[in-house]
Amino acid sequence: MLGAISVTHPASTTLSSWTYSRTSGNRLFLSGYKPRTVSMSLSNNRSSNKKQLEGESLYLGLDFGTSGARFAIIDIVGTIQAEAKRNYPIYLNGESRDWARSWKETLFLLLEDIPLNLRKHIVSISIDGTSATTMIVDSDTGEPLWRPLLYNESCPDALPAVKSIAPPNHTVCTASSTLCKLVSWWNQEGSNQKSALLLHQADWLLWLLHGKLGVSDYNNALKVGYDPEVDSYPSWLVCQPYSHLLPSVVAPGTPIACLKEELRNKFGFQKQCVVCSGTTDSIAAFLAARATQPGKAVTSLGSTLAIKLLSNTRIEDSRFGVYSHRLDDKWLVGGASNTGGVVLRQIFTDDQLEKLSEQINPSQISLLDYYPLPKAGERFPIADPELAPRLLPRPENDVEYLHGILESIARIEAKGYGLLKELGATEVDQVFTAGGGAKNEKWTKIRERVLGLPVSRADQTEAAYGTALLAIKGDQQNIL
Repeated sequence: MLGAISVTHPASTTLSSWTYSRTSGNRLFLSGYKPRTVSMSLSNNRSSNKKQLEGESLYLGLDFGTSGARFAIIDIVGTIQAEAKRNYPIYLNGESRDWARSWKETLFLLLEDIPLNLRKHIVSISIDGTSATTMIVDSDTGEPLWRPLLYNESCPDALPAVKSIAPPNHTVCTASSTLCKLVSWWNQEGSNQKSALLLHQADWLLWLLHGKLGVSDYNNALKVGYDPEVDSYPSWLVCQPYSHLLPSVVAPGTPIACLKEELRNKFGFQKQCVVCSGTTDSIAAFLAARATQPGKAVTSLGSTLAIKLLSNTRIEDSRFGVYSHRLDDKWLVGGASNTGGVVLRQIFTDDQLEKLSEQINPSQISLLDYYPLPKAGERFPIADPELAPRLLPRPENDVEYLHGILESIARIEAKGYGLLKELGATEVDQVFTAGGGAKNEKWTKIRERVLGLPVSRADQTEAAYGTALLAIKGDQQNIL
């Protein structure tokens, strides 16, 4: 049982076997911070925990999401010992937001939030970040040379050049891919830079901890063109004039180096604490659900609907936004629709959703046929930027209307899993649910009927928990 406590910080008075070919910068700075609240959960049985922790190893996972970051500390069997989260402080650099400063400050504030009695037991650390969030840094110092390009930013100016070198329908052939961001920067600034390096958000944050500049993992590197199946960059990418900016790539959870001495001393971590390569936030969330067998899938019912399926077969098709991440010797196949909770909240309040859902008979088939979208445009399982929302006719009875919308979203989910099967993925046989929609039991029963599969809520859905599991993997193969 976990009990939540809130801690408010006072205002500050001042504002594996791979070769590193690049020098690493060692400069580290901490910015002052304004008052903010951190939400923390700890085990209630503290005296029992203290006795249990004698000599026990703990594992730290940090998740850097879209609006904030959190950590989870677990033991070897996956029991959570502590959790906390922080929103990113807002800093401006000219007219743009200084994301790098916000992320860096949040990282060290979270380390301070870890209870002192737990820090000395942490033996391994890993971090996840948002996929395709791209940083161009100085290859000598690690300092950003350009503002970070976020996961949802597009660089359509670079898309023709990327499509001219990449295979048809490759993952990089979307304007928001890491490679498009790299090419766009290169065309504007890159050819004049003699000392530059591409990193992803998680790579850069991990560098702050271990000091080995120029290391990524094959989940983060997928959207820059890395081929995880052959474990190398493809020849069509290596021959480009900007290829020297690409980082070295290792498997997620690979031990990179021990935590920097200055950080060990500052925060009280043990000398042997190792920092491991990370992954993306969506992969970490899948890992948290512990769906380990082919055919197991996780549907995330948040603002949008995203599905990820563990498959024996790799499939890629940028026409539908479908791509595969490598998970050891298997593949995590995914796609994301624009339907989801954001549509429901355009129509109903949270209180209405709860009360109306209670009155739905989930065993009854809804005859209403909608395609719920917040606005025109769909990515998956239908790829149509002009697809219009379909939410009419609206019946007089709101229970009937909500039932029709929930069932229509379930049909989109089923169509998505069907498309993955058509493209060659392992057929889904069980679905775990994450996100706010996982709490709606009536919707779960509707989805079970529409999918014809067992559907249940995942025990753990936080990406930080999945990254902590990755830290366990790193510790088990640590040879540093």
